[in-house]
Amino acid sequence: MKTRITARELFAIDLPILQSPMAGAQDAALTLAVSEAGGLGGLPCAMLSAEVLQKQLAWLTARTSKPYNLNFFCHTPPTVDDQKEVAWRASLAAYFREFNIDPLQIPQGPQRQPFNHDVADLVEPFQPPVVSFHFGLPEAELLDRVNGWGALVMASATTVEEARWLEANGADVIIAQGVEAGGHRGMFLDDDINTQVGTFALLPQIVRAVQLPVVAAGGIADGAGIAAALQLGAVAAQLGTAFLLCDESRISALHQAALQEPAAQVTALTNLFSGRPARGIVNRLMREQGPMSRRVPQFPLAGTAITALRKAAEQQGSSDFSPLWAGQNVTGCRKVAAAELVRELAQQLSELTPG
Repeated sequence: MKTRITARELFAIDLPILQSPMAGAQDAALTLAVSEAGGLGGLPCAMLSAEVLQKQLAWLTARTSKPYNLNFFCHTPPTVDDQKEVAWRASLAAYFREFNIDPLQIPQGPQRQPFNHDVADLVEPFQPPVVSFHFGLPEAELLDRVNGWGALVMASATTVEEARWLEANGADVIIAQGVEAGGHRGMFLDDDINTQVGTFALLPQIVRAVQLPVVAAGGIADGAGIAAALQLGAVAAQLGTAFLLCDESRISALHQAALQEPAAQVTALTNLFSGRPARGIVNRLMREQGPMSRRVPQFPLAGTAITALRKAAEQQGSSDFSPLWAGQNVTGCRKVAAAELVRELAQQLSELTPG
C-alpha cells in the first residue's frame, strides 16, 4: 500500500500549490512570487539562452531561499526535412503574401533545445531543489547528474503507461497532466491524441498504478479543484492558466485580451505552432489550417515559419497567428499579484478541507 505524503514533506512548501512553468509566458518574477507565497514556483528554461538562464537563476536565488522548480524539455532534436519544410511553407503561402513575407528569408532550425550537458553545467552550481521534465526524461547519464545535485525529479505523464514508464526510469514525482491543461501536452510514448483524457479521470488511475507521489494538472483553477485533486490522491495541484493574467505574467497584451474574451472558453489541441499538440484559444490559423495538421514538420521545426507570421500579425494588432496558450478553465484568471492569487487559493482550500 502506498504511503501518503504531504506537499510540505515532499517539496518543503507550505501549500499544496505548484505553479506550472510556462515557456514564453513568464520569467523568474512569477516563480519568485509563488515560492515566496508558500507554493512551488516554476521557471521554464527550455526557450532560454544560456546567458538568460544564468541571469534568471542568479536573480531568483539572490531573492529567495524557498524551493523552486526548473523545467526543461527532453525531446530528441529532429533533422530538418527539406521536403516537409517546403510543403509546410507552401501551405502557408497565402498568409505570407498577405503580410508581404518572403518565405525564403525565414531561417530553418529548432527554437527549443532539450536538456543537455551544457545546460547541466550551467545549472549545477545553483543546486536546484526541484527539476522537472516535459516529453519524458533525459538520458540516464544526465538524469544521474540531476540526482547528484539532490534535486527532486518530476516529469509529466498524460497516460497510465507514461506514468509507469517514468516510475521505471528514474522520476521521483509524476505530474498527471489531464487533457484540459493549456500549453504543450507532455505525451512521449504515443502521438495519438485520442489517448488523452481528463485530469480527474487520469489522476486516480495513475495514483493506483504507481507508488510515486502524483501531482494533478489540467483544468484546476480554484481551491475546490485543488481539494478535489487531493481527495483523489494527489499530493498537490499544479496550476498554470490561472496565473496568466497575474502582474508577474509576461504574456502579450493581445494574449491578455484574448483570455478575457468569451472566445477563451473555446480551446483546442493544435500542432500548428510547434509540431507537437498544445492547447490554446482557437484563432484564425487554427480554424483555417487544422487545428491538427499532418503537414507540420517535427517539433520544434514548425515554429520558425509561424513565428514570422505571428510577428507580422501582432504588429498589426492581431493575434490570428499567435499561440494563445490556455487551458479549458480560464475562470481563475485575474489581474492580481501572484502572491495574492496564491493566498486566495489557500483560503478557498482551507474552507473546504476538514481540520
